[in-house]
Amino acid sequence: MDGDANGTAPPELSEDWNMASADAPTEPSEPRESLPPAPDNLTVGYVYEPQMMLHSDENTSSAGDHPEQPARIRYIYDLFHQHKCLVRMRKLKIRKAEKEEVLLVHSEALWEHVMQLRDMSPEEFTLSESFYEADSLYVHPMTPLSARLSCGGVIEATLAVARGELLKTFAIVRPPGHHAEPNRPMGFCFFNNVSVAIKVMQNLTPIKKVLILDWDVHHGNGTQKAFNEDPNVLYISLHRYEGGRFYPSGPFGSMVSSGEGPGLGFSVNIPWPEKGTGDADYIHAFQRIVMPIAIEFSPEMVIISAGFDAAEGDHLGECKVTPAGYAHMTHMLSGLAGGRVVVALEGGYNLEATSTSALSVGRTLLGEAPPELGPLVASEAASETVWQVAVHQSKYWHNLDPKACEPKDEFEDNTFSIPEILKEHRQAYMYQKHNMLEVPFLYEEQQDRFSQQIMCTKEIFDKDVLVIFTHGFGDLRVEIANTLECNVHMEHSYLIDASRKLVEWITNEKYALLDINILPRPVPANRAYEKRKPEEYTRDLMTYLWDNYVVITNAKHIVLIGHGPGVLALRELMDARMAAIMRKVFLVVQVVGHADVPLLPKKDPDAIKWYHKNSLVIIPSRHYLRAKGNPQEVVWRKRHGAICEIDEEKAIKLLTKALPVIRQTVRNAVGQQG
Repeated sequence: MDGDANGTAPPELSEDWNMASADAPTEPSEPRESLPPAPDNLTVGYVYEPQMMLHSDENTSSAGDHPEQPARIRYIYDLFHQHKCLVRMRKLKIRKAEKEEVLLVHSEALWEHVMQLRDMSPEEFTLSESFYEADSLYVHPMTPLSARLSCGGVIEATLAVARGELLKTFAIVRPPGHHAEPNRPMGFCFFNNVSVAIKVMQNLTPIKKVLILDWDVHHGNGTQKAFNEDPNVLYISLHRYEGGRFYPSGPFGSMVSSGEGPGLGFSVNIPWPEKGTGDADYIHAFQRIVMPIAIEFSPEMVIISAGFDAAEGDHLGECKVTPAGYAHMTHMLSGLAGGRVVVALEGGYNLEATSTSALSVGRTLLGEAPPELGPLVASEAASETVWQVAVHQSKYWHNLDPKACEPKDEFEDNTFSIPEILKEHRQAYMYQKHNMLEVPFLYEEQQDRFSQQIMCTKEIFDKDVLVIFTHGFGDLRVEIANTLECNVHMEHSYLIDASRKLVEWITNEKYALLDINILPRPVPANRAYEKRKPEEYTRDLMTYLWDNYVVITNAKHIVLIGHGPGVLALRELMDARMAAIMRKVFLVVQVVGHADVPLLPKKDPDAIKWYHKNSLVIIPSRHYLRAKGNPQEVVWRKRHGAICEIDEEKAIKLLTKALPVIRQTVRNAVGQQG
């Protein structure tokens, strides 16, 4: 047998497995690949057991063609293994859900109905095929075992987080669960894994308040019914609805289906009216509906019913969410409940789309930054849906502001983003105050990403001293006039530009200045460029400016100053043009905050020696490298040149307080060079 998409059992299962007895083994078999033992300090775990693939459609007339394929979980596991995620995760021991656990959600009749499948004959399976197809199910003698392992796996993943043993877990399980209702298995689901796990957790641990975020393309009717009257469980579902015509059909997944009794308002449905919804629509819904409600609810744990059938390429869902979109949604949810997140696999029927989307979620759980998303504009249909949901749910949640969600089509031509306004302001200020000009670009992509962000003094080619100053955007401080609706108090909000005093000093000294804001903006929606890492854009920008401007100036003394994120830009430039920098630059200044580490050039002996002689590092006096007993401190001090510790806790004030030191160091260096 092979574990491919035809639904047959994978090779790591024992060939002498007794297919007539679902409960035969006492211990699940291990995956074929051997993994090193997990370190004790891991904070992310996973659940996986290949015996869950025994549930298959081999007893049906269309064997091998069912979308809920056994290989779904194997593809995810293999991709996690291939990308070395599993060695960074602790494997949790799986077990079968017990009857008393399942009965916390389901009726005894449903339990018995599933358990009797172990004893059915081949003829009985054939005769019952149409009966189960009516509820979108197929059955197999191994279905009870697989369903119990799937449910038990989610229970163990949830308890591990609730007990503080792990911070996050990913349950790679099947069959899925969110369609299974208290009295009825349906929609490929037998036991409602997430609902049972929550009930068990609430009984055994202090954690009671749970947010379930269901992004499966189908409404989780079973999960909502399990908690429809429970104010301790907030159920939010984003799903394709189409007026109740899309599975599971009917009005239960509509936006006005909001719970009952004490649970009124604790069910939130965001029902997409058509196929084709993508990243922009989901992120818009998260920003306007999901996160404001979740923050107000303040859960103690987040459980994601992670169906990946809204992924681009899934033939059932016909939507367009990318792996990056799933990563960003996971990242936002990870900011809730102290980071306690459980991901439980639900649907997803394109093996490649499901596994790559799951990988993106897994890497986000492990702390990796979500991939960059391009410009996002929600569709008209999605924007209208989000607004209507906000209007309805604002009866229950104060954080929702329907006015902020109202589609802005009629105002589109008259809107400006805050970053664009601030860039226009800084450009005007630098021109009016210091007579500085915008640096042009030869290449369209650089113009799109960095226009208005690179300024220089008019005499850049003629001065003896040139200062290259790289920095971030500045800090926008916004005062909230109404904390419930997050309305901005405009007259009391402002931009903190820590670079202002430094720029004034440089121009007063009559030095040439190349001022570089290194944070790229999203490109216009009508442009299509290859997606790359932020550091690659930064390196291209810095080398472009060096090759086309700096090297043809008459400057005898060049100073590099990096502040905050601008330090990374200096590192990229030094890595790319170190030989030329050693000839032309006489001072490198890094101003780093508490969370940053001053950077070194690559491990070239001449470069390190040069850097040690010509560098100044400015850090807060209580920087973690200065912590008592930190073994890195001695090594760190040997590698860097002059080190100045400033008694300032706030990173935004560090540059201003460091200005006298920078000023004196530059003057001394210029005098020595001259």
